[in-house]
Amino acid sequence: MAPMPAEKPETRPYHHGDLRSALLVAAERTLRDKGSASLSLRELARDLGVSHAAPGRHFKDKQALLNALALVGYDRMAEALEAADEPGLALRGRLTVLARAYLGFAIDNAELLALMYARKHDPATAEQMAAGVDRTVGALARAVAAAQQHGEIVDGDPEQLTLVVGTALQGLASFAVTGMYTTEAAMETVPELVHHLMHGLEPR
Repeated sequence: MAPMPAEKPETRPYHHGDLRSALLVAAERTLRDKGSASLSLRELARDLGVSHAAPGRHFKDKQALLNALALVGYDRMAEALEAADEPGLALRGRLTVLARAYLGFAIDNAELLALMYARKHDPATAEQMAAGVDRTVGALARAVAAAQQHGEIVDGDPEQLTLVVGTALQGLASFAVTGMYTTEAAMETVPELVHHLMHGLEPR
């Protein structure tokens, strides 16, 4: 019986111009198309044409890659909220622009947002995750706190009031992502949603 041929050595290059960024872009594409369960550092390396060991220089394992991808999401959401925010507006107008910015991000990045809100993150990234939450959800909390200082809304724990706002927005985003609402209909609903958040449902 003829001997088996020796296994060919790794012929793919180890280096890539900006492998870390390329891995994150490719990982986000896989996340959108197939979900996080399908993410594999080895598969990403193959798709990018580098050796299977190359991603290890940037991410020790799949969870490290997911953590980094979640942080990218927080940066992107923060940029969207910061660009939309108008601190000089009264709360109704300020919440409306922030809500639309959040809604747009949530609808366009549903899979990424789910990853951002996942509880399974490396403890080593806890401080970075907390900073990401502060830049995003914190924008809503600061709008609520400012409105309280100006006497626009009731006193109370700003975090609890922000939870009400955030829950309403995420619920609306979920309806849009699942097809119950179109994106256009969801965006058009924002002013009415903000109105009810401001005034409640009881008759006056």
